[in-house]
Amino acid sequence: MDAATLTYDTLRFEYEDFPETKEPVWILGRKYSVLTEKEEILLDVTSRLWFTYRKNFPAIGGTGPTSDTGWGCMLRCGQMIFAQALVCKHLGRDWRWMKGKKQTDNYYNVLNAFIDKKDSYYSIHQIAQMGVGEGKSIGQWYGPNTVAQVLRKLATFDTWSSLAVHIAMDNTVVMEEIRRLCRFNYPCPGASAFPTADSDLLSNGYPDGAECTDRLLLWKPLVLLIPLRLGLTDINEAYIETLKHCFMMPQSLGVIGGKPNSAHYFIGYVGEELIYLDPHTTQPAVEPIDSCHIPDESFHCQHPPCRMSIAELDPSVAVGFFCNTEEDFNNWCQQIKKLSLIRGALPMFELVEHQPSHFSSPDVLNLTPDSSDADRLERFFDSEDEDFEILSL
Repeated sequence: MDAATLTYDTLRFEYEDFPETKEPVWILGRKYSVLTEKEEILLDVTSRLWFTYRKNFPAIGGTGPTSDTGWGCMLRCGQMIFAQALVCKHLGRDWRWMKGKKQTDNYYNVLNAFIDKKDSYYSIHQIAQMGVGEGKSIGQWYGPNTVAQVLRKLATFDTWSSLAVHIAMDNTVVMEEIRRLCRFNYPCPGASAFPTADSDLLSNGYPDGAECTDRLLLWKPLVLLIPLRLGLTDINEAYIETLKHCFMMPQSLGVIGGKPNSAHYFIGYVGEELIYLDPHTTQPAVEPIDSCHIPDESFHCQHPPCRMSIAELDPSVAVGFFCNTEEDFNNWCQQIKKLSLIRGALPMFELVEHQPSHFSSPDVLNLTPDSSDADRLERFFDSEDEDFEILSL
């Protein structure tokens, strides 16, 4: 079988490929033991949506590429980290995929948002074409910061998920900016105006059955992406423990990054190794039968996860978190503050209540995809893309 078109359809779990160690395995906020929970680890990994290179999809822009082999790996990693946010929002972190098991409509709605066609919210077509507005030509390699910015713009069209997406720049997370972005008022003249159980609107800690005489304060689920540079040419060892702790948090969406020309989606770690999903496999594009039935086996990695030494990680990364409620966000803030107490660990970013005075004033959070302020937004990008070269095809 040609490795370039390997789909892993016939591969079986090779339990021995995972290290036999007493070290805990952390996968997106879940702790496992290799010695007693191998099947649970592999099921958790398999349940993540796995986006790889594809070929023979409709031409991007009508006349552009029909495959993203050689240039789309960071775009696919961006899809994976964002898909994990949608899974958490619509299916829950504890949801599991099993081969042959009938899935819910919400699952197919999430998957359909990433299918390789022009009208899917987060398709390779949408990401590549939105990137043109960020100075990236179709077929050009992205860095983690750029793909995060593009996904933020695309999320404004996804009214089904109704996510608040925040990109924390300058290695700083400003809590008041996030609360301003996520909080909104809902008219509530009486109890009848409360959202129903089926509503996507989440009560911001409002007690059940409480009287409401004015307005109900609600919280839009938060996707927080933090582009970082954790060293000059190699990752600074002082950041390693802090990076590990990010995978321990229940809000973790993982990390996108890797090596120059080789992006990966990191979902956890064991010992001194990162666990990741690798997009560098070319598979045929999938044609949905209908919106509620998509052949989905090739979107789940049915073999043991890849691993690499943390020391080999390129310093340019983007770390992701999902906070479904304001309580989740407050809990995340407390965990980040505790990281500063770890001996020998260097904080990867700063958490502050208010925007520092030296910050630039434009609020990039509120720019919409058709904004004329693309040139202003560009200066908020860091220079991490310069460290990644375009693969020659």
